[in-house]
Amino acid sequence: MRNFILGIIVTIVVLIVGALAFALLGFVPTSADATPPAWETRIANGALDAAMERHAPRVNNPVPPTDANIIDGMKLYTMNCAVCHGGLDNKPGLLAHSEYPPPPQLILEPLDDPEWHIFYSIRTGVRYSGMPAWNRALNEQDIWKVTAFLSHLDKLSPAVQEYWKRSFGIGPPAEHPKGEHEHDKD
Repeated sequence: MRNFILGIIVTIVVLIVGALAFALLGFVPTSADATPPAWETRIANGALDAAMERHAPRVNNPVPPTDANIIDGMKLYTMNCAVCHGGLDNKPGLLAHSEYPPPPQLILEPLDDPEWHIFYSIRTGVRYSGMPAWNRALNEQDIWKVTAFLSHLDKLSPAVQEYWKRSFGIGPPAEHPKGEHEHDKD
């Protein structure tokens, strides 16, 4: 029995050393224009979700979702987020296919995460993804306005939809039923 347990421990150590050697000898692709394998995407998304669950405080948005605040969030999003996450012209962001992993296209595939999750992602960024921590560039109220805009994309008031259409020449995309986002199809 002792040899069996020792064999399991040795096997685990060899697998760990082998995986590290594989990575440190340059066999893991690091180019930003490669499509990540499904297993890598699953592990990365699972780790991100678990870290959010563990570290993000469950706080409520102190900024009320008024038309003025949603429009302010829309403007902030356009200035700071659209280049990666997709513009209000309903097209993918300019850098959508240039980053690894590709950033989610938030206008075409609205988030279904709670506001505290969205706020925390924006405020602290996401390591190894190109998503910066915006807490050094935007104040907390502005981050909450962007959060309000993103969390209300599927329920914008007629006034906000009209502002969108007037400002960008096109209205919001057709509504996406919950659970039918691209990232849910993995």
